[in-house]
Amino acid sequence: MAQRVAVSDGAAGSRRTSRVRVAVRLRPYMEPQDEKQEGPCVRGLGPQKLEIVNWRNATETLQYQFDVFHGEQSTQQEVFLTSVKPILPHILHGQNASVFAYGPTGAGKTHTMLGSQEQPGVITRAVKEVFRLVEFQKKDLDGWEYSVGMSYLEIYNEKVLDLLSPGSQDLPIREDKDRNILIPGLTLTPLSSFTDFDTHFIPASLNRTTASTKLNQRSSRSHAILLIKVVKSQRGPPHRQQTGKLYLVDLAGSEDNRRTGNQGIRLKESGAINLSLFTLSKVVDALNTGAGGRVPYRDSKLTRLLQDSLGGSAHSVMITNIAPEYKYYFDTFSALNFAAKSKQIVNRPFVRETVLAPTITTVKRTGEEQEAGGSGEHQNKKSKEGKKAEQCPSPPIHPHSSPDSSVLERLLALEKMMMGSAEMERLNLLKTVAQSRKEIQMLKEKQKELEDKANKFNKQNEKESKDALLFKTDLPLLHRKQSTVAKPRKQQAVVTPLQVSQVQPLQQCAVVCKPSQFLDKKKKRVQTEVGQGKENGGVDPPSAVDVNWESHLDSALLEQSRRKILQTLNSGSLKDLKSLQLIGDKKAKLIMGWREIHGDFTQVEDLRQIEGITVKRFSSFIKANILSSMGK
Repeated sequence: MAQRVAVSDGAAGSRRTSRVRVAVRLRPYMEPQDEKQEGPCVRGLGPQKLEIVNWRNATETLQYQFDVFHGEQSTQQEVFLTSVKPILPHILHGQNASVFAYGPTGAGKTHTMLGSQEQPGVITRAVKEVFRLVEFQKKDLDGWEYSVGMSYLEIYNEKVLDLLSPGSQDLPIREDKDRNILIPGLTLTPLSSFTDFDTHFIPASLNRTTASTKLNQRSSRSHAILLIKVVKSQRGPPHRQQTGKLYLVDLAGSEDNRRTGNQGIRLKESGAINLSLFTLSKVVDALNTGAGGRVPYRDSKLTRLLQDSLGGSAHSVMITNIAPEYKYYFDTFSALNFAAKSKQIVNRPFVRETVLAPTITTVKRTGEEQEAGGSGEHQNKKSKEGKKAEQCPSPPIHPHSSPDSSVLERLLALEKMMMGSAEMERLNLLKTVAQSRKEIQMLKEKQKELEDKANKFNKQNEKESKDALLFKTDLPLLHRKQSTVAKPRKQQAVVTPLQVSQVQPLQQCAVVCKPSQFLDKKKKRVQTEVGQGKENGGVDPPSAVDVNWESHLDSALLEQSRRKILQTLNSGSLKDLKSLQLIGDKKAKLIMGWREIHGDFTQVEDLRQIEGITVKRFSSFIKANILSSMGK
């Protein structure tokens, strides 16, 4: 059974913090003809500093400082020696290490990681160095064995594909109880030498998805991750085993589809790449915040696999590749800002070590021990020992006897190891349980004490309430008196309701209400006329009105009023026409127009030929104007 054990502080794999190292590599200027004569937008200021033109003000520059800056003339060997090689010895001591290239498309990430036949990249040089370290450790440490294996995968459109097994489908990503990221079904190929690695790696690299865009003839359409696993095993007891992993990651570059000209499937690939890189930037931002909130590792397959490299337990190196041309300016500017934020991430590496816990049943005796050992050494045949105890007692074990003493020492060692693992855990668990029970008992006693105090307090309150009842009087309780002084009311507008009077027929009405202006001026005169009556055809009150109102009027006055109305219709101006009752501006203009076409009105009844003047309206017109003229 494998168990995870702690490592002492003095060991090489002691727990400590390790900041992510960031190296920036500037590729050479590749524009054949610079028509605008702009030159590069980035330049180095030293082995760790560089500057870029400020896009807000071309006369200013922005400076950045990183762990290492590799200029245009830097070689693959320099990049490997200064940035990658220092972290490789950790994987031989049970720790993880990670190297990944980041940057926009066409900035040289794949060249940095893979290189060429003449200039090998980081992956080739790192694997060679791992085998060199393993050979050196084998010579230096006799009691240890080393085994090296490799896995190679790509993340294409958010699918994990095994490059060593091209026919495989999307592989799941899992996490074990120790929070280690695992990929069930991923091929792990054992390696014996670098030549063996080269035999498997070169065909697998050809399985990686690439395509041509306007910015890059061989653009990577997926993220490629190479895993080198080194297992260090102890031959003798206690059979310790240390496992270290090296992640070599070649990220696909962020793409601006307006410049790459992606369409169709290329556009879908670009969307998946940009989304995973955006999630990567969110992970970096969350780690830099340090508020203990959620880090979105699970939002992307890429960040899920890089969980150990960013904020995890690996020694990480990020190589940021940038381009000097102005058409890459904003991509370069974003990459430098991302690298500056990644430099602040802190990892916590530790040694992954397991110990094979031995059991007593696995102990085997040699032939000499079986001959020399008595029946008292094994207790699996107790019944036979009881029978032979009187006849042939087992020989006593002497401390100087070589066979029995060696067995005894081995048994004591096994007992000590068992006590150091399972028994110690059991004892610690028992102590924890006893301590918990003691704390529970103390809490119960404290709770009982508080309950007694509460009961005592309640009894005291009941006693005080009883005492208060003894002093109860018959006086009424105090109430606020109602004020008898009448409050001044606010003046409110009084609206008299409308009175509906019975409408009498037209034939019975003797007096018709004239407009408000006439009623206001002649109110008193009308009232006196109605009350007293007139000898010359005075008007009776409405209650005594006849059906034919003209019959109650003097015929001479009636004819005179008609002639006056007819004269106004024939010779009156627009103002005179508007002075008539029920004739407005529109009707006055219609009358004048009719007069110009047909001539004078022969009689007042001809007014009904005007548009809009009906029989009822004409009757009202005659009635209102005659009464008005008589009132004057």
